[in-house]
Amino acid sequence: MNIALWTAQGLLAAVFMGSGFLKSTQTKEKMIATGQTGVAPFPLSLIRVVAALEIVAALGLIAPQLTGIAPVLTPLAAVGLGAVMIGAAVAHWSLSEYKQVFGANMLLLGACVFVALGRF
Repeated sequence: MNIALWTAQGLLAAVFMGSGFLKSTQTKEKMIATGQTGVAPFPLSLIRVVAALEIVAALGLIAPQLTGIAPVLTPLAAVGLGAVMIGAAVAHWSLSEYKQVFGANMLLLGACVFVALGRF
């Protein structure tokens, strides 16, 4: 179980670190053009805040559990990223992008739930 949790944490951290980095450096138009269409309904300032939270949470998935310092932060980071994925699903649903909602969004949400439950 520990190996499965570490694998999920590593994959989630990589996905959200990458997503956060791209959202913090690209223009809104570039994000939409490269497939991050869920950002369309939101102002750039909110996208940048979410980007920063994704980066911090990605670190929170790994560092606390790895160091043994405040390991409760790991499942809390997973819960926070789960909330981000619920918001992403709502954004994609509002854009009638149902394939995205039932594909990547639910897969990532499921991985977040797995890590949160496994690490609490």
